[in-house]
Amino acid sequence: MITFFVLLSIFFFPIISAQGEWHLLHASVGVSAMHMQLLHNNKVVIFDRTDFGPSNLSLPPHLCRHDPRDLALQTDCTAHSILYSLPTNTFRPLNLQTDTWCSSGSLLPNGTLAQTGGFNDGDHVLRMFSPCDDDDDDDGYCDWVEFPGYLLERRWYASNQILPDGRIIIVGGRRQFNYEFYPRSSNLYSLDFLRETNDVDENNLYPFLHLLPDGNLFIFANTRSISLDYKRNRIVREFPPIRGGEPRNYPSSGSSVLLPIIETLAVQAEVLVCGGTPPGGFSAAGRGNFLSASRTCGRLKVSDENPNWVMEEMPIPRVMGDMLILPTGDVIIINGASSGAAGWEAGRGPVTTPVIYRHSGDVNDTDRFSVMSGSEIPRMYHSSAVLLPDGRILVGGSNPHVYYNFTNVIYPTELSLESYSPPYLSPSFSSIRPQILSLNKNIRYGLPFLVVFNLCEYRINDGVLSANIIAPSFSTHAVAMNQRMVVLRAESVMKVAENRYRLSVVAPSTPEIAPPGYYMLFLVHSEIPSYGMWVKIH
Repeated sequence: MITFFVLLSIFFFPIISAQGEWHLLHASVGVSAMHMQLLHNNKVVIFDRTDFGPSNLSLPPHLCRHDPRDLALQTDCTAHSILYSLPTNTFRPLNLQTDTWCSSGSLLPNGTLAQTGGFNDGDHVLRMFSPCDDDDDDDGYCDWVEFPGYLLERRWYASNQILPDGRIIIVGGRRQFNYEFYPRSSNLYSLDFLRETNDVDENNLYPFLHLLPDGNLFIFANTRSISLDYKRNRIVREFPPIRGGEPRNYPSSGSSVLLPIIETLAVQAEVLVCGGTPPGGFSAAGRGNFLSASRTCGRLKVSDENPNWVMEEMPIPRVMGDMLILPTGDVIIINGASSGAAGWEAGRGPVTTPVIYRHSGDVNDTDRFSVMSGSEIPRMYHSSAVLLPDGRILVGGSNPHVYYNFTNVIYPTELSLESYSPPYLSPSFSSIRPQILSLNKNIRYGLPFLVVFNLCEYRINDGVLSANIIAPSFSTHAVAMNQRMVVLRAESVMKVAENRYRLSVVAPSTPEIAPPGYYMLFLVHSEIPSYGMWVKIH
């Protein structure tokens, strides 16, 4: 099926500076954005927890939540989740029944969000959110569907990863040294690695998960990492500990990405981990001593025969920073604090300036990190961020308090939504920005497909034209679950009319490279991306 696009001005792009621009979308959406998931119909599911009392957004009449196990309100007529529409910049309340505090999620191959765990009455719950079939309606038929007691174990601070066969692996959580799968089986699998990486501050919660091209699962917890053959429940490799001894997982809360997988070369897998706290940082914050966050990043080529961590320094120390892969393949580090740790009242020194990390080139280059323009809004504990199809970053949340607290605190609860536009969105690049006109909406592993695009100034000798796909992440607590980019193999480019070209490109070779489901496809020309278009990989 070939899909044709007319690019309407549904997303606005004002003048963008060399350091990017921030724009306030809503001063309040009524709930604080602890969790975010972008859907393939250009809407974002946003939700907080339910056990703190009322939010600032009412539910529709007759939809009050009645929960005798709730720790704050047994009858609650306010929403703790919203559906945000990118095309219209509007939102509406969604109805959560159980507590989603510090939970996890993944998109299924059909685009449904499978969301798992939480706290109290929500810790064994599976929740589903399926986008409406008709993108033009008001989504009035779409809401959360919950399955209490579905999970085999309590999943609070767990991590999820979609697998090549479309299943989801759910790993860890507080005092859970094991993993399980969705769809559910009767088996629970022990993982002593999680017990071994548990220290006095825990520092093994929300472990970093990355599906490797060989089909095994990379797991990073505290300072250590392994490759897990989850089919046979055995560790096939343990990697060297990250240098410096600084813990990187919650509550030390660094972040991690799997760097772009390039199908045009021999496939390699390289992991980047940035930020965190010194050992004991969380305990020290509890005593009022807010230690400086980690300034270091480590890169590990896990596909090498003898991999070792290569360390670099960020221009700004950071804890609780969100790391997202941009359409160009570079990495943005956004949100967080310069001292302390994750947790109630545990962070200080908000870092409001994003940093863009250029992953290609020599590790000794001094300009691999670029400091961008800052927001006026601190985004501390319980903030989140996701990449949007138009190339912006959607940012929300921040609530380092047990309850919503807007006065007489250092960092008030944030109910606002804003967007950050990286420099590549500047209108000054319009002549070298590809504009996708048509492409195959459904693509199959290993088969070629066509992308037709406009480009006013094709700089044939000024860099590479690439087709990059990015999986939308489930983002919470500085972890972007399921995020990955694949640089597809291009076969040919043909000029078909004035300023119009046809690109033949090959879909990912295997589901280990790119698990089945929806991806944003971007054309990147001279480091300037098109707006992303959705494709579904089968």
